[in-house]
Amino acid sequence: MSAIWILVFLGTLVTLVISADFFIKAAERVGLALGIEPFVIGVTLIAIGTSLPELITSIVAVTFEGASSDIVLGNVVGSNITNLCLVMGVVAVASTQIKLEFDLMRVDLPMLIGSAFILLLAVSDNQFSLFEAFVCLAGMALYLTYVFMQGKEDPQNVNLDPSTTEKDEISTDYHFTWKEPVTLLVSAGIIYLSARYNVLAIVEISKIFGIGEGFIALTAVALGTSLPELVVSIVAVRTGNGEMAVGNVLGSNIFNIFAVMGIPRLFGKIEISTSPDIQFSLWTMIAATFVAFFILQDKKLVRWEGWLLLIIYALFIGNLIEIQTS
Repeated sequence: MSAIWILVFLGTLVTLVISADFFIKAAERVGLALGIEPFVIGVTLIAIGTSLPELITSIVAVTFEGASSDIVLGNVVGSNITNLCLVMGVVAVASTQIKLEFDLMRVDLPMLIGSAFILLLAVSDNQFSLFEAFVCLAGMALYLTYVFMQGKEDPQNVNLDPSTTEKDEISTDYHFTWKEPVTLLVSAGIIYLSARYNVLAIVEISKIFGIGEGFIALTAVALGTSLPELVVSIVAVRTGNGEMAVGNVLGSNIFNIFAVMGIPRLFGKIEISTSPDIQFSLWTMIAATFVAFFILQDKKLVRWEGWLLLIIYALFIGNLIEIQTS
């Protein structure tokens, strides 16, 4: 029985990531065909799209009977650590050096630090209220507004996709057929069903092996739902757009805290666990955020810094396992 639930978990996780990719690509084509500015689509879809698996999984977690809301915080914190340490670490190791022309100190890095502290303060009383959810959503609106304004000032800094060619970028002949709306509807349905059965598998696996749902969310779910960021970042590095890879990580982390915590709270209560693995992971995320801030403030990312981030991620996983088995 345990093997079946593990297969269900892995299968739904893969399906969740793939269906989210189909959803975002179809939405991008529809948006372009409707005349929405490319940089507006880029600002919203890059951050929201790569975090769609985390968002839907968290919404299902608070509405699914028998599931623990530990999954929500574990998903957010685990994904952010994975993005900062694993994804950005791989990006740095794969490149000799990434120079950042875009001024991250204007909005992105301060917002990254600010969002991490907002989350820390919000969950310090082991509750996450509706008021705190609205504060997070206001933070998301503020971030998107500033990025939108930056995109208008310098639209070339916001790309839709790292594999976009010059021809694609300058072309204005966009159109869509009946396939795109159908793809949106079908992929949205698959995303929901995948998230629902993924959460069910988490619940059953935690019961069978006697481990916390939060631990599974911090590790396996966080790694699986961070795959879009990892894939986008690797493609970006290979196409010589390492700056976009870094931007994707920062935007995704900010979105995770503000939206993936804020939106699910509108559907149900989120109680914050005092378990050692959750608390350890929360402080690890704060530490990783500070490390990323100091690494990126000089507007470059070099290989040794990537190795440092990967070492932090390895220590994080090792300590989580030790906490769980102690």
